[in-house]
Amino acid sequence: MRVNQQRLRSDIESNAEFGAVPTDEGRGRTVLSGSEADRRAREFFCERLRDAGLSITIDEVGNIVGRWVPESADPDAAPVATGSHLDSVPEGGIFDGPLGVYAGLESVRAMQDAGIEPVRPVEVVNFTEEEGQRFGGGLIGSAVAVGELSVEEALDIEDADGIPLGDALADIGYRGEGRVDAADWDAWIELHIEQSERLEDANVPAGVVTSIVGLSRCAVEITGEADHAGSTLMDDRSDALAAASEFVLDVERATTERNEVSETAVGTVGKLEVSPNAPNVIAGKVALTVDIRDVAYDSIEYVIDEAEASLDRIEAERPVEASLSHPWDRKPVEMSERCRAALHDAGTDADLETLDLHSGAGHDTMHVAAVTDAALLFAPSRDGISHNPREWTDWEDCADATRVLAGALADLATE
Repeated sequence: MRVNQQRLRSDIESNAEFGAVPTDEGRGRTVLSGSEADRRAREFFCERLRDAGLSITIDEVGNIVGRWVPESADPDAAPVATGSHLDSVPEGGIFDGPLGVYAGLESVRAMQDAGIEPVRPVEVVNFTEEEGQRFGGGLIGSAVAVGELSVEEALDIEDADGIPLGDALADIGYRGEGRVDAADWDAWIELHIEQSERLEDANVPAGVVTSIVGLSRCAVEITGEADHAGSTLMDDRSDALAAASEFVLDVERATTERNEVSETAVGTVGKLEVSPNAPNVIAGKVALTVDIRDVAYDSIEYVIDEAEASLDRIEAERPVEASLSHPWDRKPVEMSERCRAALHDAGTDADLETLDLHSGAGHDTMHVAAVTDAALLFAPSRDGISHNPREWTDWEDCADATRVLAGALADLATE
């Protein structure tokens, strides 16, 4: 099979015009679910699906599925599926999500051009609200597709202005009918940019993910007492922010210690809300989140235990009160051996080296793997930059990774 690099590039560059933002360097876009930019991106994708002879279905949460059923295929056989997402973070790059969507479509076109005769249908998917920038915490479309979230629950999720997802999808004409059921798929493969530097450092064009990290989010509140910054002596202070600073360093220390056991363990405090957040007022309250990830779940448990111990110590040593809740927890997900083997074999057939590595981000595949055989394939990211207009994957790398994807899909669809 021959992947048409120019055709793939044209699709991705055309998609980049929807929600394009001015930038001094790179190419940026903002495509929030239910926005005008989202509508235009969806319409263009549907046009390209039709051009390739695929039928289209749109479910009630806006998931789009293009379906190819050649004469060789049994239309009742479980399909092989691929895809990703078209939404973005604010001022994100042009490859995160769209590469997987359009590489999936290009894989189908490559099979068509080569006269491949699948015995199964092949489906190309755009999942709704992967990034979670407007509605909820992300991965909504795939959560519905695997039954983790009901259609009703998803449609009722509101944005910051109180607009439900269902209304936003209806406004742009992409609230369809029914529900995509990922459990009906024989297999699923998602191509995504790596968002790290391992492939670039190794000079390898494609990475086959072995497992997706587990992820836990902890919500922490530390309460002291707001007071005047000038007239309150240091010994009389109940400074919530100073206490929170100790906690942040303890999380960093605990995760670094855990790296002696598992080098992939990471812990991050990336969001703090300080109250009253005034320059001349001692902080009375801090709410923060802790994001803990690793391919080994016991590492996550270790860091959580150390975080709780840190808060106990801080409460004993400082006049503050602290609490930790654990609202979000996902265990690590292993990728399908069958799908991984298909990717490695496809790389060998295309004379392209493939590298085993783990994924530090979830992607929709984290959900899909719960209900069918699933795999995640990475293309190199220049300098590891993502969620940024400077996000870049060379066009040749896009095409090479798509060649691996296409070969694997062809293999699975002709089994």
